[in-house]
Amino acid sequence: MLVHTVFFWLKPDLTSEQLADFRRGVESLSAIKSTEKVFVGTPAAVPDRPVIDKSFSVGLTVLCKDVAAHNAYQVDPIHLAFIERCKPYWSRVQVYDCE
Repeated sequence: MLVHTVFFWLKPDLTSEQLADFRRGVESLSAIKSTEKVFVGTPAAVPDRPVIDKSFSVGLTVLCKDVAAHNAYQVDPIHLAFIERCKPYWSRVQVYDCE
C-alpha cells in the first residue's frame, strides 16, 4: 500500500466560485482507476497542540495498491487536467508519500 498525502495552501483572494472549482477538481481525482480510496478535507477542529499544523487549506489523501499504481495515478489524464486547471489556485503544495 502506498499513501500519497498532499496539502494545498490556497491563495487567500480566491472567490467562492474558485474555491468550489478547486474542490470539484480535487474530488475528481477519485475517478482515477489506479486509486483504492481518496479522502479530501480541511483542517480538523481539534484542540491546538504544538505538533498540529492547521495552516493548510485542503488536504488530499490517496491510497494506492503499490508504487506502480501511484505512478499510474501521477500520469493519469484526470490528474494532469486537475493540475493544469487548479494550479493557479494554490500558493504552495506539499506532498508526503509513505509505504
